Amino acid sequence: MPRIVSAAEAVRQIGDGATVTVNSSSGLCCPDAVLKALGERFDSEQHPQNLTMLHPIAAGDMSGVKGVDHIAKAGLIKRIIGGSYPSGPSSAEPPLIWQLLGANEIAAYNIPSGIMFDMLREAAAKRPGVLTKIGLDTFVDPAHGGCAMNARAAAAPIVKKVNFEGEEWLYFPAIVPDVAIIRATSSDERGNLTFEQEGAYIGALDLAMAAHNNGGIVIAQVKRIIRDKPLKPHDVSVPGILVDFIVEAPDQWQTTQTPYDPAISGEEFKPLESFSLMDFGTGKAIARRVAQELKEGWAVNLGFGVSANVPRIFLEEGLHGKTTWVIEQGAVGGIPLLEFQFGCSSNAEAIVASPSQFTYFQAAGFDCALLSFLQIDSHGSVNVSKLGIRPHVTAGAGGFVDITSRAKKIVYSGFFNAGAKMEIRNGKLHIEKEGKVRKLVRDVEQISFSGKRAVMQGQDITYVTERCVMKLASEGVVVTEIAPGVDLHANILDQAEFPLIVSSKLKPMNPALFEPAKMGLKLHA
Repeated sequence: MPRIVSAAEAVRQIGDGATVTVNSSSGLCCPDAVLKALGERFDSEQHPQNLTMLHPIAAGDMSGVKGVDHIAKAGLIKRIIGGSYPSGPSSAEPPLIWQLLGANEIAAYNIPSGIMFDMLREAAAKRPGVLTKIGLDTFVDPAHGGCAMNARAAAAPIVKKVNFEGEEWLYFPAIVPDVAIIRATSSDERGNLTFEQEGAYIGALDLAMAAHNNGGIVIAQVKRIIRDKPLKPHDVSVPGILVDFIVEAPDQWQTTQTPYDPAISGEEFKPLESFSLMDFGTGKAIARRVAQELKEGWAVNLGFGVSANVPRIFLEEGLHGKTTWVIEQGAVGGIPLLEFQFGCSSNAEAIVASPSQFTYFQAAGFDCALLSFLQIDSHGSVNVSKLGIRPHVTAGAGGFVDITSRAKKIVYSGFFNAGAKMEIRNGKLHIEKEGKVRKLVRDVEQISFSGKRAVMQGQDITYVTERCVMKLASEGVVVTEIAPGVDLHANILDQAEFPLIVSSKLKPMNPALFEPAKMGLKLHA
């Protein structure tokens, strides 16, 4: 029978040198009260020391939920392995965890989120590890850094390339957690956990099994303890037989800057007219052009950035429901939310556990991915995971590598360069001053997506910007469409650090993209 304890008492169970895994996605499902207590224990006792932290998706954010920053202290953490890390604007002070890993005070790794969940599933089943092709020819590959984020990590490799049955694979040994820290909405006195006010499950069950099956402990933070009535068995997502300690935290927030919104947890459905639409401008022109790539009936993955607005384009054009949006936190259908609430959806049709969602992504069970880019190089490779001058601007890879490694079709979107001064006037794009930071570069700072491998695998890759559309071909990156008002040489070819190929069938982008009125979007048959 699990014990109901304070957060302070729960974290006293964590010993020096323990491996601790945390279930979270930014503010979503973040067991912030327990992490806060762990940091406070270290401040007062200098224990526990030398922890290895496993975060398949980042715990906390830069918008009010500290998460991993509660424990970002030299001596407390020895090693951190994360699918992603808290991120935010370049003007903000970097999170403490970024400062620690940037100073090389702890070993830090960025393993794709789906692979991290796979590693924990393997640990739960007492299997040796994960054999996968996800990440070959990217920064995940030992030939390109092997997930290491700093020198300490590079000195202790976490992945190796092996030959199995005549093929090349990546091998990640399973890492066994001693402690799993998870969060739910409710618990009964027997430790059965329900998630009725959560926007996702993330990987709560898998993390709990990984710790429990290997003799470890499971600490569950909940909003409330139900003492007066039994929970319905179909509502229980983590059974009490896996839980050791229950911590009641009645003030826990549902997600970032959101105490509670019943539409996020599917308890209520919001009227479609209540969702805000995208303001007219260059970003909307990009989102509209991305939307033109889709077909009715498709299942479409969405990433953070301009592409996250495509569902609002569908809504405005009267096409909501013609495609199904799927995101890595587990929501299927509905309308994915924006900015600090990204990772949640309102009016979702289903919410599945992230490890299962990543299995779907890794095998390309979906039809298309809409994602962003920081950099593109001459091979069509994309970087989204590293920006050396301000590392905390990107969260790391997250599920990006899991999603893109086999995706049949990917549409990358973003601005052609960073900092350009421009506007749309009278149906034309006017670029008054080019940005200082080029995004089409000779070599990307880190290979998050391999253009060479994509060509080899026959993936359909499109890059959409405010001034042109490009396609990846065997000969390189090809400009296929140009925005009205844009000079091909001055605004496109001269703004890339490598030679772009101009299609012999170059055509103008649809003029309706650059008009304030509805564009009359038609989906491909």
